[in-house]
Amino acid sequence: MAVCARLCGVGPSRGCRRRQQRRGPAEAAAADSEPDTDPEEERIEAGAAALAGAGGGRSAGPSSPPRCSLLELPPELLVEIFASLPGTDLPSLAQVCTKFRRILHTDTIWRRRCREEYGVCENLRKLEITGVSCRDVYAKLLHRYRHILGLWQPDIGPYGGLLNVVVDGLFIIGWMYLPPHDPHVDDPMRFKPLFRIHLMERKSATVECMYGHRGPHNGHVQVVKKDEFSTKCNQTDHHRMSGGRQEEFRTWLREEWGRTLEDIFHEHMQELILMKFIYTSQYDNCLTYRRIYLPPSHPDDLIRPGLFKGTYGSHGLEIVMLSFHGKHARGTKITGDPNIPAGQQTVEIDLRHRIHLPDIESLRDFNELSRIVLEVREQVRQEQQQEGGPEDAEGLGRQSPQPCAEPPAEQAKWPGDGGAEAAAEPPAQSGQGQPFVLPVGVSSRNEDYPRTCRMCFYGTGLIAGHGFTSPERTPGVFVLFDEDRFGFIWLELKSFSLYSRVQAAFRNADAPSPQAFEEMLKNIQSLAS
Repeated sequence: MAVCARLCGVGPSRGCRRRQQRRGPAEAAAADSEPDTDPEEERIEAGAAALAGAGGGRSAGPSSPPRCSLLELPPELLVEIFASLPGTDLPSLAQVCTKFRRILHTDTIWRRRCREEYGVCENLRKLEITGVSCRDVYAKLLHRYRHILGLWQPDIGPYGGLLNVVVDGLFIIGWMYLPPHDPHVDDPMRFKPLFRIHLMERKSATVECMYGHRGPHNGHVQVVKKDEFSTKCNQTDHHRMSGGRQEEFRTWLREEWGRTLEDIFHEHMQELILMKFIYTSQYDNCLTYRRIYLPPSHPDDLIRPGLFKGTYGSHGLEIVMLSFHGKHARGTKITGDPNIPAGQQTVEIDLRHRIHLPDIESLRDFNELSRIVLEVREQVRQEQQQEGGPEDAEGLGRQSPQPCAEPPAEQAKWPGDGGAEAAAEPPAQSGQGQPFVLPVGVSSRNEDYPRTCRMCFYGTGLIAGHGFTSPERTPGVFVLFDEDRFGFIWLELKSFSLYSRVQAAFRNADAPSPQAFEEMLKNIQSLAS
């Protein structure tokens, strides 16, 4: 009967289906009226009774099922099981019993957690020489400072920046990423350490400031709140140089610009450089950082979104984040300048409006290109009016005030940030290359731009006076060269910015959700405003 019940999938109280079929209606109804009994419940009840009997010193009967407990497993198997659990669950496990607590002191468990959760690939056995266990590394270094891992933007006024905090061997290091020297936009990013955290003794982790040229010295890291932390140098005298501020400035200039002040002949550019040195050096590596995410990608995106280096006149190279939002794309500044600060949107691209360039000879005529772009701008304005929405709800197609005179070279207004949304058009790989040349009179910091492009779109760029005064969005042309390079022609400024993809791989930088990325964009723009 028991075998028959298992085969039929019913409990013994319900009987065998084959036997039920032979019963009469009254017998079947009487059988069905009996309460169902779950075999699993019976097993649990029997086990509980057996445990109660064992507690009272009586033997559980021969019908009691055999019990199996984790406590009965051999220690080596428990080590393997515990090592596969998340490290955050192990402290609770240690509170179960003394056996578990003793086994959780096995370094093999914590060595695996360090490797799988934080990518520590160093030979952690070397730690035994210093008396530091893998458990100490996990608990006092990696787990304690896990909230600062990822991509961050420092609050340095309009200049911003890009910091990536990573686990590097047995250290946690904050690397500041810097664009290549102007105007070499295709060169790789530069980076330097701002701070590091390591565990050299069992008591606690040590934080060291790496700013300056006199080696590591005492520092401090504090998590202010979710997605925000701050650093402080406790020995700022290590940042000073024997030659005083003049030596510090010349050293900074060589590192930041790759040249000396004598090499920079333009007076306005010298003023901007000196202004940046004075402003940024006053922080002495005592900074607040806010988390940023890399933009999420979608198969229909025009190109892969991400970080790009772009040319911005006398301000040099700056870092811009390209992201896609439906039928528009946005370029958001991660680093900025006194005209358009970090966090603002430097360009907006309307991917619904392709611009078809004329033949190469006509393209050399700036007036011809201007005519084509202004026609598209008028079309955009009419479409917005027909849709009944507020004109320039996205900042696209805004009628910008026409200047009385053309801005002089290294003008008072500079390309800034803008917002737009991205495309559900076919990816750019489908576009065929066509000849491209800048119109006569359009200036470019980098003359080594590509001479073929895939496609062009109408867009707007943000310009403003010093201190982000009188910002306005002006029409321009977004030029897609390939998967890793694009450009923007600022019609009003008669200037061209070339952008090249940042090829560095950033860890812990992906947004947990598209909504989190959108919220991050709003936050950094509101802070910039």
